[in-house]
Amino acid sequence: MTHSAKTAFRAAGGFVLGVVLCFAVPEAGHAQDLTYEPTNPAFGGSPVNYQWMLNSANNQNPYGDEGQFGTFRDDPLANFEQQLQRQVLDQLSRQIIEDRFEGVDLTEEGRFDFQNFTVEVNPGTRGISIRVFNKDTGESSTIDIPRF
Repeated sequence: MTHSAKTAFRAAGGFVLGVVLCFAVPEAGHAQDLTYEPTNPAFGGSPVNYQWMLNSANNQNPYGDEGQFGTFRDDPLANFEQQLQRQVLDQLSRQIIEDRFEGVDLTEEGRFDFQNFTVEVNPGTRGISIRVFNKDTGESSTIDIPRF
């Protein structure tokens, strides 16, 4: 027998021996059944989980214990005061802008310098582009108003 034939015979014998060992030793591979068990006791889970789930739900509840639907944790008078302040400030800001920019035509190019901001208005064929530049941070935002 030649050297290459002996090497091929040994390789084939090793392969056959490996296949025989795989089938001869079935304990080497183990499998496990995976089963699903729900957490919620209402759906078949352990009753031990009931109190934990109830406490978790109560901590996430935005309503109090009073009335049919409970009460909000926020104070309604404080909410009313905040809304009133927002409306007054909104109305004041509108009035200031109208007074400051009286006669301003947004179809013409312009630049407005404020303490912390610069506003540039650039009309174009597609519409008006308004760029707001924050002098403190260097950030800018661009608002494009299309022309219809």
